Amino acid sequence: MNVSAHIEAVHTELRRRNPGEAEFHQAATEVLDSLAPALERHPEYVESGILERLCEPERQLIFRVPWVDDAGAVRVNRGFRVEFNSALGPYKGGLRFHPSVNLGIVKFLGFEQIFKNALTGMAIGGGKGGADFDPKGRSDGEIMRFCQSFMTELHRHLGEHTDVPAGDIGVGAREIGYLFGQYKRITNRYEAGVLTGKPVAWGGSHARTEATGYGAVYFAQEMLATRGDGFDGRRVVISGSGNVAVYAVEKAHALGGRVVACSDSSGYLVDEDGIDLELLKEIKEVRRSRISAYAEVKPNARFSDRGTVYDVPCDIALPCATQNEVRREDAIALVKNGVLAVAEGANMPCTPEAVEVLREAGVLFGPGKAANAGGVATSALEMQQNAARDSWSFEETESRLAAVMRGVHAQCRATAEAYGGNADDYVLGANVAGFLRVAEAMAAQGVV
Repeated sequence: MNVSAHIEAVHTELRRRNPGEAEFHQAATEVLDSLAPALERHPEYVESGILERLCEPERQLIFRVPWVDDAGAVRVNRGFRVEFNSALGPYKGGLRFHPSVNLGIVKFLGFEQIFKNALTGMAIGGGKGGADFDPKGRSDGEIMRFCQSFMTELHRHLGEHTDVPAGDIGVGAREIGYLFGQYKRITNRYEAGVLTGKPVAWGGSHARTEATGYGAVYFAQEMLATRGDGFDGRRVVISGSGNVAVYAVEKAHALGGRVVACSDSSGYLVDEDGIDLELLKEIKEVRRSRISAYAEVKPNARFSDRGTVYDVPCDIALPCATQNEVRREDAIALVKNGVLAVAEGANMPCTPEAVEVLREAGVLFGPGKAANAGGVATSALEMQQNAARDSWSFEETESRLAAVMRGVHAQCRATAEAYGGNADDYVLGANVAGFLRVAEAMAAQGVV
């Protein structure tokens, strides 16, 4: 059996059947190119068509979302839900509301989610969804009406044992509340476990808001510890200033790091004194303003709309904004400035060219499917609490999150060493470890 020829054949068919879906092709290529060592040891997975089935979603939903804005005008958006793989449990993955959302992006996110969820060790499958709706500048009433219309169609495909969405870009506690309210109204069931990311007061989990950012920092800390290092006294740069970035700042500071820069879509901010977390939260979470407002308050800070946040020298970089934000030239700048570790807080924020630069330079690199698994892991903990009609303290939940991230890190290193001989190859480790767990379940369940 020629494993390389088999993988290339899967690549070719994937490109033929999914034209124009660049992000999905990128995500699939990154995984498939790592799997030769696993398939050589497990030829039965080739014979049972595991790769072919993994690359084809179990279900793809595209639907119209009509709603009425505050001026009384009828608007129409497009909604998506890709239920990619349920071999390990109900589909689990967020909803993204952003103008850039299309089928290819949702499929890339859903494909990544399969392996990320598998790495947590929990009983959750992979899925993703969203809409090309932009919540920025919209009133609460408009967002409520959009969410109600979106859920009116999507509800028939959801359930705590079927498909459990959460939030993502553009979908926070406000949107989850509106979505859950409509689901409850339509189904006449208080099915708390059907959505995660809920406020704590009515079924949410402590530490869920913080989980993705905290988890990325925990993963970076574990990588650094393998070289006898850590965050203490280190300069940190974090892209983004949304939920993931804000709480990555918080945990990096707690571990002794100094976060000197963060960003949003308008530019980036540098504060050599260390980012003032409370001011950042006030600007982004309360005022919902641009990050440039920070520099208006702090005279020692500077805002720039030229270049990127990766031009700022740092020891640790945490890309927490969006896909493909770290380009080859950004990676070169990071390496030139002596970066030690990069952990992806966002989904696929580094281009393949950037990853190649970082890995060739010996930089510790934590891919998103491992480094940002903390969010979905805590969503699964929220599902556990909902199923038991229970609520855990912040400290208990964070302790479990930290344990999950340590486990993900250990699993990646052990698998990388076993299948490639280099424990620092977290890309190989994450891809092969996630694949093996899903493949075993798929093989056991037959051709379905």
